[in-house]
Amino acid sequence: MQCKGFLFDLDGTLVDSLPVVERSWCSWGDRFGIPHDEILGFIHGKQAITSLRHFMPGQSEEAIQAEFTRLEHIEASDTDGVIALPGALELLETLNANHIPWAIVTSGSIPVAHARHKAAGLPMPEVFVTAERVKRGKPEPDAYLLGAELLGLAPQDCTVVEDAAAGVLSGLAAGCHVIAVNVPADAPRLNEADFVLTTLDVLNIAKQPDGTVDVTLKA
Repeated sequence: MQCKGFLFDLDGTLVDSLPVVERSWCSWGDRFGIPHDEILGFIHGKQAITSLRHFMPGQSEEAIQAEFTRLEHIEASDTDGVIALPGALELLETLNANHIPWAIVTSGSIPVAHARHKAAGLPMPEVFVTAERVKRGKPEPDAYLLGAELLGLAPQDCTVVEDAAAGVLSGLAAGCHVIAVNVPADAPRLNEADFVLTTLDVLNIAKQPDGTVDVTLKA
């Protein structure tokens, strides 16, 4: 597969924040009597405000925003156990060393995303798209379209790297290449991804003189 730049999801793709996410959301759900399996089956890959609206039908936007502020503070303050996923740091360092454009495109808000990015010790991307920058979150294509635009690349020249079903759909809807990493096997349109992987360690990146990047799998 060939591209000219990369658009990375953050949670579950570059950073293992699953314990924090599940702790925060399950604690929130306990306050409302919502079963943990219902919450964990819905939230991944989506903006927090989208999930809150889903679980608080009939509530005022003011009440939902108040819960969002509470949840955001909890998630941004709790980085215990947040680490870079295998292969993530090495891949980003390879991209930087070869001057290959890349961005982080996350459904998380600025406080949460930046706290986890820092805790994992990842390099700072040229472009960091968070929930605040788009009206429609994943699975809509807006976030990845914005990421490509800010990198100065056409969507079809970008490769989206994602772990969530909503993110895969977002990347495909944007017209990007998609690399799926640890995406559930029953995720819709997973068969349309260029690569379906269990770890970033297996990716091999080679930049050509014209700026095109060859993406292959290590033997």
